Amino acid sequence: MLKNQLPAAVLWDMDGTLVDSEHYWMKSERDLATAHSREWSQQDGFDLIGMSLYESSQVIKEKLDSSLHPHEIITRLTDGVREQLAVEVPWRPGAKELLLELREAGIKTALVTMSLHHMAQEVVDQIPFKAFDVIVGGDDVARGKTFPDPYLRAAELLGVDASDCVAIEDSNPEFLLGSFKPASSIVKYRAVPPTFIRAMRCRTFI
Repeated sequence: MLKNQLPAAVLWDMDGTLVDSEHYWMKSERDLATAHSREWSQQDGFDLIGMSLYESSQVIKEKLDSSLHPHEIITRLTDGVREQLAVEVPWRPGAKELLLELREAGIKTALVTMSLHHMAQEVVDQIPFKAFDVIVGGDDVARGKTFPDPYLRAAELLGVDASDCVAIEDSNPEFLLGSFKPASSIVKYRAVPPTFIRAMRCRTFI
C-alpha cells in the first residue's frame, strides 16, 4: 500500500473483536465441565482463546476425560453460545459504527472467525445493514488460527492481496506477520471509535 491509501479490505475477527462473546464461550465450557462432574477455571477458558475450535475441543476432551468426540464437543459448545447470543448479542464498542463507515467508504470487509460458519452468519444477520462481503468460519478451512489460512482465504474470496488488507484481531496476531506486511497492517483491537477509518487514511503502508 502507498501512503494515505485506504486498505483494499478490512478483515475482522469475531469473538472478542466484533462481539464480546468470550464470556459466553467460558459459560458454555463450564456447563460442559459440570455435565462431566469436572471443574473448569477461568484460566482454563483463557488458555483456549485464539485456538481453533478443533484444537480447543481436543484440549477440553483431555481435561474433562470426556468420551465425546471432538466434533460433539464443538457442537455442544457452539449450541450453548448460540443460545446466549439469541438472548443478546454483546457488540464491542464502536464495532458496528466502524463497519458502517467502512461500507460507506466502499472498503471490502470479511468476517474471519474460528466459530462455525452458521453461527457467525447468525451474528451477522443481527446487523441492520450488509456489514460483510464474505464470512470465513472455522469449518471453512483445513487449518485454523494460529495459521494465517483463514485470513488468506478471506482475501482470496474478496479478490484482493492479503498484503493490501488490514486485519483486526484481538488475540496474539503474530501468526499473521508473514502474510500481512508491514506489521502495522494488523490492528490489535479492543474498542475502536468510528473515527478510526479517518486514522487509516493517515497511516503509512509499504
